[in-house]
Amino acid sequence: MNSKFKGKHFLSCEDWNKEELDIVFDTSFDLKNKFKTGVPTVHLHYKTLFMIFFEQSTRTRNSMEAGMTQLGGHAHDLTEDKMQLSHGEIAKDTAIILSRMGHGIASRNCFYGVGNEYLNEMARHSSKPVMSLQDDIYHPFQGLADLMTIFEKFSNDPKGLKVTVSWAYADTHSKPLSVPQTQLLLFPRYGIDLTVAHPKEFPLSKNIIDKAQKNAEEGGGSIKFTDNMDEGFEGAHIVIPKNWGGFGRYGVQEYLDNEAECKKEMAENLAKYKSWICNDDRIKLADKNVKLMHALPADRGNEVTDEILDNEEISIVFDEAENRLHTAKAIMALTM
Repeated sequence: MNSKFKGKHFLSCEDWNKEELDIVFDTSFDLKNKFKTGVPTVHLHYKTLFMIFFEQSTRTRNSMEAGMTQLGGHAHDLTEDKMQLSHGEIAKDTAIILSRMGHGIASRNCFYGVGNEYLNEMARHSSKPVMSLQDDIYHPFQGLADLMTIFEKFSNDPKGLKVTVSWAYADTHSKPLSVPQTQLLLFPRYGIDLTVAHPKEFPLSKNIIDKAQKNAEEGGGSIKFTDNMDEGFEGAHIVIPKNWGGFGRYGVQEYLDNEAECKKEMAENLAKYKSWICNDDRIKLADKNVKLMHALPADRGNEVTDEILDNEEISIVFDEAENRLHTAKAIMALTM
């Protein structure tokens, strides 16, 4: 493993330059090939990862825990109720103690206006690498798996590839902005032409959009916005229908000061857009060889129909989900 990454935090893909990310992807593909052929990759023998989850998880929790086992180490699965966090212990104290006991800390905290700051506070005080398993702004491991899947299915040089990230209706909960914002920031760095479709009531954060535009200029990609889902799907090589809450309409302090009122407004706005679904009619607007991606779990029948999600000629969501394992192993092996 490349020793120059030892101890490096992974809180956002933005913190890693393109040359560094290229090494991550090369490592991911190497680890995937060895996993397929049964070659052991015991790079973290007897090392310990502490995983702190403030929310539920399937792909993230299991990709990290299985990945740590396959690398020869052990992952502690921690939740708020298992720790003194439930009694008010602060991020600084948690980070200092856990970093003295193990070799890495990873955490998921998606509370709006809280999560990213919590992870950064841990990173400031940890002597070992801190990894974001998703927060209210970024989901870097998902971004890596998404781009790895694009490399596999299309090209290692995806310049000119047309990808559409579209808001879609879902009624389960107000989902964070972190997945589409990570895709917005990351994809254009590799020359991808990205379209973001969303109703005006469900924007992404302005500061993220501004940074993504700069990334597109530097990486040779482009970014276009539309408030029409059909327009967004036209000619797309990849479509990613994904719900997110209307957090981008509010400043953090405004939301924290008026959380109940903001949530009520988001629910009212949500009800207006039940027609925003990825279905057969919309898929036909895209390229004839279009592929469907999704971070999962998909809200079946709302974000996307079963007909599309289960179509093996179109849907590559399970390949995408598997790549969560290999990219997670790459980051852990390189940084721990």
